[in-house]
Amino acid sequence: MKKTLIALAIASAALCTLPALAQDSTSAPAISDSTAPTTGNYQPGQAIGSGNWFIDGSVGQAHVNKGPYNDHPTTYAITGGYRWKVGEDLGLGVDVGYNDLGNFKLKNAFNDNPVNLKDQRNALRGWTAGVNGKINVWQGLYVSGRTGVYGWKGHGYANQDINRHDLDKVDYYAGAGVGYDINSHFGVGLAYDYYHAKRDGISLSTDTASLTAEYRF
Repeated sequence: MKKTLIALAIASAALCTLPALAQDSTSAPAISDSTAPTTGNYQPGQAIGSGNWFIDGSVGQAHVNKGPYNDHPTTYAITGGYRWKVGEDLGLGVDVGYNDLGNFKLKNAFNDNPVNLKDQRNALRGWTAGVNGKINVWQGLYVSGRTGVYGWKGHGYANQDINRHDLDKVDYYAGAGVGYDINSHFGVGLAYDYYHAKRDGISLSTDTASLTAEYRF
């Protein structure tokens, strides 16, 4: 599954770069040209070469099957960054974010069970920093890809060891998605991401499927 996701993320990134590579000096002005046209499917009111800050949040479900953990917990993530319009249908950007991959069970707030389940689950959570791309394929419909580094913390068991180990490391993540930009400021989508988290023979790597919402300033 993770190999398929990484291949999909690479393919999405490659697809995102095609419109930019297809442009030449006769069909599009330089990025620094303030008279760049404001046409195209991606941010149609925005000039090529300009950009905007964005923030997005996601809620989803993880797939965990590591040792004593076999669960599909709820995940949460928030990301912020800056994205440039580098082609009529293409945006490329950078971002940083934070995610929690299933340590909290919010519905327990309505009963006597604990909301914070870090002592029972793998407690995987961490910071992300990477690059992202979006290509609008038709009237606001887009495909996206993202990848970068993942600085994570978590707990896990090694083989038959009954003791939980505190772990942390910098690894990587990759993801792809589809969605719809409702207007120039707001969009919604579906995303699939893989977070590689492995150390000392203990693997906490997790894949997630999420609903996403993005606001652009």
